[in-house]
Amino acid sequence: MNHSQKRQRGLGMFGLLFVFAVIGFTAMLVMRCWPIYLNQMKIAKAIHNVSQDAGVASAQDSSALLRPLERFWDIDSIDYLDYKKVKLIRSDRGRSISYAYEARTPLFSNISLVLTFEDTVPVAASE
Repeated sequence: MNHSQKRQRGLGMFGLLFVFAVIGFTAMLVMRCWPIYLNQMKIAKAIHNVSQDAGVASAQDSSALLRPLERFWDIDSIDYLDYKKVKLIRSDRGRSISYAYEARTPLFSNISLVLTFEDTVPVAASE
């Protein structure tokens, strides 16, 4: 063994600290984003279920949309988006339910993480 092979024995102290810092920062991001994405999944499920409702498909105004949405928001404890901001849109292709919102969570100090969500779900045709 020559001299350079003896010195190369693996990860040094600074390298190990760097790896732990990257793992810690990634874990912190995941812990901050996870509740927001779980909330988004609740919203998507609620909107999908309401879009399949025959009462919404045959309704003339958006008040028929708000009642079932309010139930989902209360039961599932949905945050970040008010159910009153969900819109029923009429177009030449039919009706659809649309929403868009931003969710903010503090990361550290005065730095926040902003996640933007939006979706449009077609309403099932009434029979």
